[in-house]
Order: sequence, then structure tokens, then C-alpha cells
Amino acid sequence: QVQLMESGGGSVQSGGSLKLSCRISGAAIDTICMAWFRQPPGKERERVIITDNDGVTLYTRSSVKGRFTASQDRAKNTLWLQMNNLDPEDTAKYYCAAKEMIGGWCLANAQYTTWGQGTQVTVSS
Repeated sequence: QVQLMESGGGSVQSGGSLKLSCRISGAAIDTICMAWFRQPPGKERERVIITDNDGVTLYTRSSVKGRFTASQDRAKNTLWLQMNNLDPEDTAKYYCAAKEMIGGWCLANAQYTTWGQGTQVTVSS
């Protein structure tokens, strides 16, 4: 059973940086499809970055392009989210999510079935 645990959230000022981690247990990171989502206060959950099993980025939310980067650490079985030049609009609870590969692919229309507990990011102006 795959389990995910995020860490690294906190409070920073506008323009600052944070690096979130998503530690995976129960599966090797290169055998599952991973993503970062976030839920701003009072809003729906939204995609941030989608990656495939090789850590290749398949989707990046337009508002974070050039500022956020996802990467894999296979030795630590961890997915990272490096967030630079943070803006108050980035304030949200951040979640990592996982889904199984289907036919050897990370299919866009397959649902994410495993979620972490989330880590809060607060950016002040």
C-alpha cells in the first residue's frame, strides 16, 4: 500500500523560497505517477505540477511556471517541489498525490488514488 508524507511547509515572505518533500513508502517512485496539488483557502484544489514515473514534468500550472520545479530523488524515494519567488497567491495547503501506471503509462485521465496529509505554505506580503 502506497503512503505519502509531505513536509517542508512554513511561513515565508513574498519573494522567498521553500522546498517541499513528499516521502513515498510502499512503492518505488519510478513505478508510480506523482503530482503536486494545492488548495488555497476557500478555493478548490488545483493542480500544480504533474510528473511521470521518470520524474519528467508533464504539466505545470501557468501561474507557477519559471518559479516551481518538481524533481525525483530515487535514492530517498522522495518527490521534491522547489518553490522560488513565492507570492501571497501561492498560500495554500500543498499535497502530493500518486496513481498507478496503466499499461506502462501515466494516463492523464486516471484518478490519483493516494494522497498525503498536506503541508501548509503561507506567504506574506
